Amino acid sequence: MTDVVADGTRSGRLMGDRRRRTLAFLAVSVTVVAGVVIAGTMAVDPAGTTHLADRNLSPSWEHLFGTDRLGRDMLARVLSGLRLSLVVGVSAALISGTVAVLMACAAAVGGRVVDRAVTWLVDLFLALPHLVLLILLAFALGGGTRAVVIAVAVTHWPSLTRVLRGHARQVVSSDYVAIARQLGRGRWWIARRHVAPQLVGHFLVGTVLLFPHAILHEAALSFLGLGVDPAEPSIGVLLAESMRFLSAGAWWLAVLPGLCLLVVVKLVDAIGENTRALLDPRSHHL
Repeated sequence: MTDVVADGTRSGRLMGDRRRRTLAFLAVSVTVVAGVVIAGTMAVDPAGTTHLADRNLSPSWEHLFGTDRLGRDMLARVLSGLRLSLVVGVSAALISGTVAVLMACAAAVGGRVVDRAVTWLVDLFLALPHLVLLILLAFALGGGTRAVVIAVAVTHWPSLTRVLRGHARQVVSSDYVAIARQLGRGRWWIARRHVAPQLVGHFLVGTVLLFPHAILHEAALSFLGLGVDPAEPSIGVLLAESMRFLSAGAWWLAVLPGLCLLVVVKLVDAIGENTRALLDPRSHHL
């Protein structure tokens, strides 16, 4: 009996330590991402300031990330571009997550016909080539920031919808929903009062995990010329501009923005994974 109590105490202590480490890492990740957003906001004006006498300078203490063909500071442009990518990613992920919640609720309470329609739509979007669909939508919408947000949002809801639909069906099959039906409550009342609140945690985690995909796809569309305005210093635009100067040895124009994008994407992904671990420890091996 004493050994069982000791094992339980040790297990509880280990879980507490893991939870504290997860919270600490989550706090660091959120702080870094928030710092990038704040620094990017402050760097908007310096990112567009030209100094023709300082063109194509390699990284130095004066310009940590070097300068581009117009003498603009690359560190300021990278920070401004990361901020823009995060804004686009947040907007697209929130829209996509909201669509997923609505679809999941409709499939759970709308009956067999609605459930089949939602399932068919999910399977259809998942069967289509992802990047090709993104390019076609962005091209059809004329490019620009708004087109990127819409294209990313329209193509990223199916996977989250499939997850939320499974949880929503479990809620609908519960006893308290059956009691609500016996009391005469309608389908959409049940969806609003019982189903949607139970999906909040999964919605938050799923939306955060959509951020990295949205950020990378925004950069890909901007690189291809179908994303944000070329005058905006997004990471995709910076990488596209750097292609003309790589053969001249200006490696910093592509390598440093690409590395910063990779770090931010990994941080955002870590935020989602650690949030999921905190909300549901069984979903993550700490």
